[in-house]
Amino acid sequence: MWQLLTATCWMLLLGPIYGSQNEGSSTNPEANMNISQIISYWGYPYEKYDIVTKDGYILGIYRIPHGRACPRTGSQEKEFSYVCYDVWMGNSRGNIWSRRHVKLSTTSPEYWAFSLDEMAKYDLPATINFIIEKTGQERLYYVGHSQGTTTAFIAFSTNPELAKRIKIFFALAPVTTVKYTQTPIKKLTTLSRKVIKMLFGDKMFYPHIFFDRFIATKVCNQKIFHHICSNFLFTWSGFDPKNLNMSRLDVYLSQSPAGTSVQNMLHWAQAINSGQFQAFDWGNPDQNMRHFHQRTPPLYNVSKMEVPTAVWSGGQDPVADLKDVENLLPKITRLIYFKLIPHYNHVDFYLGQDAPYEVYQDLIRLMEECLQN
Repeated sequence: MWQLLTATCWMLLLGPIYGSQNEGSSTNPEANMNISQIISYWGYPYEKYDIVTKDGYILGIYRIPHGRACPRTGSQEKEFSYVCYDVWMGNSRGNIWSRRHVKLSTTSPEYWAFSLDEMAKYDLPATINFIIEKTGQERLYYVGHSQGTTTAFIAFSTNPELAKRIKIFFALAPVTTVKYTQTPIKKLTTLSRKVIKMLFGDKMFYPHIFFDRFIATKVCNQKIFHHICSNFLFTWSGFDPKNLNMSRLDVYLSQSPAGTSVQNMLHWAQAINSGQFQAFDWGNPDQNMRHFHQRTPPLYNVSKMEVPTAVWSGGQDPVADLKDVENLLPKITRLIYFKLIPHYNHVDFYLGQDAPYEVYQDLIRLMEECLQN
C-alpha cells in the first residue's frame, strides 16, 4: 500500500514534466472516449439504454446488436459466428457509468448504502428482464467476471425465476468465498469498520477520478511510467506484462477503476474475515433483523442454483484463489465445464492477449452447442 502511495506522488510530481514531452509517448484515441465512442471507433453499431431498478437506481447499459461483418439477418452459419451475437454490457450501481438515482443525490450517504446484496437483488434482475423484454428472447447467456460472477451466484441461487432465464452462466475468475484471497484488500480486514469509515468515509470507494484522463493520457502513455501505472491498475489483481498489451495502458487506466461504495468494500472485508459466502452484516442484531428477519446475515447457498455453469480459473489469480474456486466447484450442481489456466491472473480473462484462445474459443463453442441442441 505504501509503495502505491509513493508511486502516486511520483506520478503527480513528474507527470506534468514527462506528459508535456512527445518523445516515447503515444496516446491511444480510445483513452479520451466514453464507452459509446469506443464501440463506434471499432466499427460496431451500438445502442445505449437507462434502466431503473425497483429501488430507484438508474443503470446505464450498452448493446452491440450485431457484429461488423453481419447484417441483422443472415445465414445460419453467420449467425453462429462470434461477431454476430447480440451483446449487452451491463453495469452495477455506483460505478462511473451508473451513478444516478431517481430521488437520492450521489452526495448523500443513503445513495451509497449498498453492497453485493443489492446488486444481486435489484441490478441483475432489472438488467436481465429489460434485455428479455427488449429482444423477445426467452433466455440469455450470462458472462460474468469476478464480482460479476458473485452477484450472479447470489441472484441465481436466491431467485429461481430469474435463474430460469439463463441458458448458460459463464463464470470467469469466479468469486464466492475469499478465504484464501491474496489481494491487498485483505489488509483492510485488520481494521475495524469505524476505522475504515474514518479513512474512506461512508460514500464512494476508489473513485474513477483517482485515475483521471490526464494521468492516463499524459503520464501513463510514457514508457518510463508503464511500471508505476501498471501498479495502480493491477495492485488488486496482479498482472503478467508478457500477456498484456502495455501500449494500451492509457486506455485501461482511463476507464478504471470505475468506483463502488465503501459499504461494498466492507462486505468484501467481511467475507475475507468470515470465510463465508454471506449477506452483508449490518453491524447489530436489530438491523439484521430488519433486513433479513434474523439476527445474523444469511448464508448464500450456491447449491440451490440450477443454471448450467461453465467455469474458468487462473492459477496465478490472487483474487479468485484456486483454493476458493476448488471449494466452490462441488457446490455447482450443474457444472458443465471447467478449465484451469495455470498462468492466468485476475485480469488476463479480459485483457490477456491470449484470452481469445484460452477462454473465448471454448466459450463460443459452448454457446453454439447449446444453440444446436
